[in-house]
Amino acid sequence: MSATAADFYRDEFARVDAWLPGRRLPWLRRARESALAYFADTGFPTLRQEEWKYTNVAMIEKSRFALAAPDRDGVTAEQIDGWSLPGMLRLVFVNGHYRPSLSSVGDLPGGVTLTGLAEQLERAPERVEALMGTVPAAYASGFAALNAAFMTDGAYVEFADGAVLDAPVELLFISTGPDLAMHTRNLVVAGAGSRISLIEHHVAAGEGAYFSNAVTGIVVGHDAEVVHHKLQQESRKAFHIAAVQADLQGGGRFTSRSFALGGGLVRVDIGVGLNAERAACTLDGLYMIDGRQHVDHHTRIDHARPLCTSRELYKGVLAGASRAVFNGKVIVHADAQHSDAYQANRNLLLSDNAEVDSKPQLEIYADDVKCSHGATVGQLDPEQVFYLRSRGVDDASARALLTFAFAEEVVERVDIEPLRALLETLLMGQLPERVKELL
Repeated sequence: MSATAADFYRDEFARVDAWLPGRRLPWLRRARESALAYFADTGFPTLRQEEWKYTNVAMIEKSRFALAAPDRDGVTAEQIDGWSLPGMLRLVFVNGHYRPSLSSVGDLPGGVTLTGLAEQLERAPERVEALMGTVPAAYASGFAALNAAFMTDGAYVEFADGAVLDAPVELLFISTGPDLAMHTRNLVVAGAGSRISLIEHHVAAGEGAYFSNAVTGIVVGHDAEVVHHKLQQESRKAFHIAAVQADLQGGGRFTSRSFALGGGLVRVDIGVGLNAERAACTLDGLYMIDGRQHVDHHTRIDHARPLCTSRELYKGVLAGASRAVFNGKVIVHADAQHSDAYQANRNLLLSDNAEVDSKPQLEIYADDVKCSHGATVGQLDPEQVFYLRSRGVDDASARALLTFAFAEEVVERVDIEPLRALLETLLMGQLPERVKELL
């Protein structure tokens, strides 16, 4: 990394240090300073690194995105209503800061905590300290180090043993202006036997270039269940870097459903640790991009103990000169006998200039397992197009219908009706009016 970029982030840290949350906590200050030093030594990932060989982040390195001050807002309640999903509990974050006045939590039952991370640092700093060191683990990249150094806020969600809410929780992250940086950290803890349903929703109030750097750590207790939806609708000029790490105990279940529709350059890393017997995870994803959008998904599932199950399906629809990257790694460790893993990545190219790099991986170190994977990259099936045309559907409509059906396979897995309806509306919005009449 160039010295000028390193100097910028050192100067930026000095500028914002006075209002970063938890600055009076010695352990957090040490963690921030250590992360900043790590970043100064290692810098941003480069194309020479295997995990980043297809995604060039040089534009982020060259840009100078400033952390938004806590008092910068510019969002109205009416705008919130336009972005948010009906029937949800809601935590709202504007430019990386929690806004209780725009949020809607209501009266929560005992054993349920929904608040901002900065508020929780004031209420129970020892609890946050205990969780900070668990997920995510060591810095996976310079982006994770930047997040650790500059994190301003994020969601703190904790359910005690057996706790359940009737409504899902929407975490709404809003970016309002260009040249801003948002470093948010979410902590989610599901006690034994509890159930949490979350929607992490990223939107933009404008079309400028900004930098969203989001980290979510999830702890799934014994026989608990966490369903994490991520809907990314950032500005087409935005840089969106995200990491999700979930660690499961015995009988724990984790579902990730990731939808990448916006952003100019997007990278999402999802890691799952199946750390005790009978843990299970499902990872579903859909990316629909065009123009010169670049979207990169890296997933890693560690089968660390016996009798665990994982299922993964990622689908991509690419048009224009867009580019997608998918790298899905499943590691079955030596002690993980009787593991059951399946992984698939399917891509549909709608133009000659679209490009995808797909690399599903299996690393198996146990001898009694059931594992398979596969990847496909192709265009619409000419026979299916011909079939629809023989039924009186014109060529453009036939192609649009087949594209919709391809993407709908992932959308229909969403079990939250308002979110599924929004996703279908977004898909329908890309179809010609004559096609909508056929659906």
